[in-house]
Amino acid sequence: MPAANTRQHYGSVAKTFHWLTALLILTVIPLGIIAQRWSFDTSDALAIKATLFSIHKTVGLTLFFVALARITWALTQAKPGPLHPDRKLETFAAETVHWALYASLVVVPLTGWIHHAATVGFAPIWWPFGQNLPFVPKNVDLAHTFASLHIIFERVLIISLGLHIAGALKHAWIDRDATLARMLPGAAPKVPLYDHTTTASPAIAAFAAYGLALLVGAGLGMFGQHEGPATPQLEAVASDWQVTDGTLAITVTQLGAPVTGQFADWTAAITFDETVTDGTAGQVDVTISVPSLTLGSVTSQALGAEFFNASDFATATFSAPITVTDGAYLADGTVTIRGVTMPAMLPFTLDLQDGIATVEATTQLSRLSFGMGETAYPDETSVGFAVDVAISLTASRNTAAATAN
Repeated sequence: MPAANTRQHYGSVAKTFHWLTALLILTVIPLGIIAQRWSFDTSDALAIKATLFSIHKTVGLTLFFVALARITWALTQAKPGPLHPDRKLETFAAETVHWALYASLVVVPLTGWIHHAATVGFAPIWWPFGQNLPFVPKNVDLAHTFASLHIIFERVLIISLGLHIAGALKHAWIDRDATLARMLPGAAPKVPLYDHTTTASPAIAAFAAYGLALLVGAGLGMFGQHEGPATPQLEAVASDWQVTDGTLAITVTQLGAPVTGQFADWTAAITFDETVTDGTAGQVDVTISVPSLTLGSVTSQALGAEFFNASDFATATFSAPITVTDGAYLADGTVTIRGVTMPAMLPFTLDLQDGIATVEATTQLSRLSFGMGETAYPDETSVGFAVDVAISLTASRNTAAATAN
């Protein structure tokens, strides 16, 4: 069997690409469905779910590169014509479906790859090119957009694949011609040679179908701004030092990889006397809106009952006196999470210039101290015990409060 195509038959290379693509599609779609539906209520279940997603993503990327190679090969080859060129509508429909399939083989895995690159954490790709893509930032809204595109284009792929298979079976069982047979391995069947002029109409129709799919997705609200869990808006607090900018971030280890996120809403009431060089210099009281946490792809898991339980414990707090010893600053107090209060030490650096304070602080807590995941995740196989906390803020002296005092 020759490697190259002719005007009547497909060559061995085209046949290999065709059946390899079919195998990858029929593997990656069920894997994605199973992975999405798999629970993560135990450590073992989470590990299985992550493995399923990793296989799904890796197979999807393999499909992407196989599709690029297949399309490149097809562009260099003669295209066997239809066996019934007189059936204009049927030929147009078949070519439209082919165009839709070719487009799907590129855009479905590509949108999935961009979604993965824009998301923090969970289920790495087993692929040597790494987890990130150039010019794709870690961004919740960007990840949401490409997740929606991935789902929409996947539906186009499934519909196109179904129509393609139905057409092939029609030719084999009803028409009883060699349309399917000439794509099967082995010797090429004898078929007549017909003249067939390729036009752009099927490609235009295929891309119009994609446009329709996008409109349907938009109509269903799939491109709406990503919204996390309902977040109670914390009220402003009186403070001698007003936080003007800052981040409150946490990093957890899941399946051996760090996942970093942050709380979007928190308040800090701070009193501080910079003239104190030894002893107690002030007080800090921090209130955190727990549902404002975003933690990459594991946000919903982190906010669930097994961990932060945000529906029952909407706020967490940290309260501590501020002390200075030999030029070192420390907030040594208590932190309350999920209704559990534990001691917590927060050493920090302070840069104070012209009434503007810049603070950097890090500490580490254990999730087990607050009963997080102790039942479903009793060891560190899936979720590490340590939670790293990093705080960076800029605060300015509240002159109005100082005057009032």
